[in-house]
Amino acid sequence: MSVKENMQLMASYNQWMNQAIYKAVGELSRADLVADKGAFFGSVLGTLNHNLVADIIWLKRFADHFTELSSLDLVRTLERPAALNTQLFDDLLLLQSKRFELDKLIIAMIDEVTDEILASALVYKNMKGIDHSQRFGFTLQHFFNHQTHHRGQITTLLFQMGIDVGTTDLITTIPRM
Repeated sequence: MSVKENMQLMASYNQWMNQAIYKAVGELSRADLVADKGAFFGSVLGTLNHNLVADIIWLKRFADHFTELSSLDLVRTLERPAALNTQLFDDLLLLQSKRFELDKLIIAMIDEVTDEILASALVYKNMKGIDHSQRFGFTLQHFFNHQTHHRGQITTLLFQMGIDVGTTDLITTIPRM
């Protein structure tokens, strides 16, 4: 499997899991959705917002650096969130709509990248303004892993509230030989 095929698998898995998470979260009452559960970003809604915020920040870095990727044109029009705990949406349906829109965009971006782009350096500044230069393919692995990390927190919170998201293992999406 090539690096690009691996990233395509990750993008597809990312979309599948976000759909499963939002379906499960849709069963929550408003009170349970916004209640501070002691997670890194407080509530289920806060954690969902954080995943979207982090994706926008990373996608804007990708868009700024790889200007040839037309799939990122929409991202170029979005405002860069000021902080990782920015609450972009208080309404779950609006948040879900933007999440699903970005998931389609991520798949389009991965379809558009080449092996050369994946092997090239991504030069960017982090949230503290510190310069970084890292292989783009590796930053994409972080990009997908970050969402998995926080979705794991959400699935734990949901399980504690009696909601089972179902299978979340990446292995279930890996093609059989």
